[in-house]
Amino acid sequence: MTARILIIAGSDSGGGAGIQADIKTVTMLGGHAMTSITAITAQNTMRVTSVHPVPTEMVIAQIDAVLSDIGADAIKIGMIGSAETAHAVADRLATVDIPIVFDPVMVATSGSVLADSETIEAFSRLIMLSTVTTPNLPELAALGGECTLTGMTMIKGGHGEGEVIIDRLVGPNGEIARWEGSRIDTTSTHGTGCTLASAVATGLGQGMALEPAIARARKFVRMALLEVPGLGFGHGPMGHQNVREDGAIPGFSLNQITVGTTDYAVSASFYKLLGLKQIVDSPTNGYARFEAPNGVTLSIHRTTRIGDGHVIYFESAALDVWVDRLRAAGMTFEKLPQDESWLWREARLRDPAGNVICLYQAGENRRYPPWRI
Repeated sequence: MTARILIIAGSDSGGGAGIQADIKTVTMLGGHAMTSITAITAQNTMRVTSVHPVPTEMVIAQIDAVLSDIGADAIKIGMIGSAETAHAVADRLATVDIPIVFDPVMVATSGSVLADSETIEAFSRLIMLSTVTTPNLPELAALGGECTLTGMTMIKGGHGEGEVIIDRLVGPNGEIARWEGSRIDTTSTHGTGCTLASAVATGLGQGMALEPAIARARKFVRMALLEVPGLGFGHGPMGHQNVREDGAIPGFSLNQITVGTTDYAVSASFYKLLGLKQIVDSPTNGYARFEAPNGVTLSIHRTTRIGDGHVIYFESAALDVWVDRLRAAGMTFEKLPQDESWLWREARLRDPAGNVICLYQAGENRRYPPWRI
C-alpha cells in the first residue's frame, strides 16, 4: 500500500521549499502527499516579500478533511504560521497514533523570519507530540539548546563550520547515532530542511525504523543537492526531480550492465546515437559508461573475447546484510564484500550460466564518482 503522508506547512511561491518541496520529496520516494497549508508566502530564491497566514480554522479543516477520509501513515509539520495555529494543531494531533516529524521552521534560507517568539514558544507542544524533531543549529539554539531536549531529535549540522557536515540523532540520554558527509559546494540549498523532514516522514510512513529513514533521507537530500537546476539569483532550489531511483528503492535494483567490445570508438558512437548520455570516457583503458534517463547505466569494456566482458550489477544500500542472507541460502561467492578504490563496496558471484554478477553499494558515488565526465 502506498504510504499516505500528511504535510502541515506553508507554501513557497518559488517552489524551492515548503509544501512544494515536501510534495516533490514524498512523491519521488514513493508516497502519496496530502497537505494542510498554514501560510501563503510570496518568495523567490532571494527573499520572502510577503506572508499571509491561513486562518487557524481552515488549517484544522484541511487536516480533518484528509484524516476523516484518506487517513495518514505519517505526518510532517513545517512552517506553522502562528502560535494560535500551533496550539490548535497540537490539540488536533494529540490523539493521532502515527509517526510525526516536526521541522521547527523559524527562518527561511534567505534570512527572512517565519516564526515570531510566541509561535516558537508554542513549538514545545508539537515537540512533545513528535516522533522526531529536526532543527538545524540556529533553530536548536532558539529552542534552548541540546540540554533542553526531551524527545528524539535529529540535529542538522549544515550550519556548522568546516568541510565535513555532522548530523546527529540524540535522545534524552544523549547521542544515538551520527552521520558524516563532505559539504557539497552549492548555493542552491533552498528547501533542504523541508526536504529532509518530509523524506524522514515518508520513510516512517513506509514502515522504516527511524535510523534507516534518516539515512535514506540524508542520501536523498545530498543527491538533490548534486542535481540542482541552477535557477534564480540567490539560494536556488534543489533538484528533487532529477534524483533517480537511487534514493527511492528500499531493497535492491538493477543499475549497471557491462558488455564487451572489440572496437571502443565504434561502440561508443553506437550507444550515444542510441540516445544514452555518456558519463565516463576512457579510451586509453577501453572503457566508457552511459546513463539512461532513469539513472540505470551501461558500460562497454574493450576485450578480445566478447563474452568475457559481461558483468551485471545490482545495487543495494544494505549490501552486507543481503550477502549474508544469500550465503545462508547456499550461494557461493567468488568475492565477499570489500571496499574498492573506485569508491564502491562490492561482492561477486556467478549465475548458473557462468555470467559474473556484481552486488554493490555505492550511494551517491554510483552517479557522481570523481572520474565522471
